[in-house]
Amino acid sequence: MAWNNYDVIARDGDMVQLLGKRHKSHFIRLKTGAIFQTHRGELQHDAMIGKPWGSRLVSHTGNPFFLMRPGLSDIITEIKRNTQIMYPKDIGYIVMVMGIGPGVHVLEAGTGSGALTTAFAFLVGDTGKVTSYEQREQMHNLARNNLRRVDLLDRVDLKLGDVLDGFEERDVDAVFLDLPNPYDYIPQVKASLKLGGFLGMILPTTNQITRTLPVLMENNFAFIEVCEIMLRYYKPDWERLRPTDRMVAHTGYLVFGRSVMETPVMD
Repeated sequence: MAWNNYDVIARDGDMVQLLGKRHKSHFIRLKTGAIFQTHRGELQHDAMIGKPWGSRLVSHTGNPFFLMRPGLSDIITEIKRNTQIMYPKDIGYIVMVMGIGPGVHVLEAGTGSGALTTAFAFLVGDTGKVTSYEQREQMHNLARNNLRRVDLLDRVDLKLGDVLDGFEERDVDAVFLDLPNPYDYIPQVKASLKLGGFLGMILPTTNQITRTLPVLMENNFAFIEVCEIMLRYYKPDWERLRPTDRMVAHTGYLVFGRSVMETPVMD
């Protein structure tokens, strides 16, 4: 059962989010007869199955939990990881700029833990496809497990290996690179991306950007954009509304471009 295929009540097999005090989240798959155990007490799965979403539950020690449907952002934020994953604030902008939606074939290099892969797989729908390459076997296996956990693995073709020799795919709609040296892969991207297609990448330093930009121009990529996304939350207290003490500031530089037949002369 897909994690986002929900009814008005929680059912056996649903992935649910249990929100406790201070917004602490737990993600579980409901199973008849199972018991959810936490330091705040136990909850019977049978007590959750059949309950409307948003219901308040109480563990055997008296601690409250709310039964919620997880959103895509929740799934990505809580994904099992070995390295830093991409933040929803960046992913949201990436998928909008690159036109990721039903029926799209998106190619990714640098699967990592599979956070962005998960978002791509969710958005391309049953008619789209995600192909993702990863050099590290440990990360490759972790991403596979993460995608299987949310029932999206059937939309993703995970490949283990380097792509310096090129991608096998051709005429894909979009390519995203999460690699420390994307400038070494631009010709390979060009060969696989359809004309007019989208290229995106995330980079941690400006040094990498300055090395990448001229290579993009040399390989006929145009309409290039470089940006970063910052997100500030506010404390939801209507009598003392103010920003929270922390904010999700710089997480990486985003670079986008479009594949064209001939790079236009820059003004």
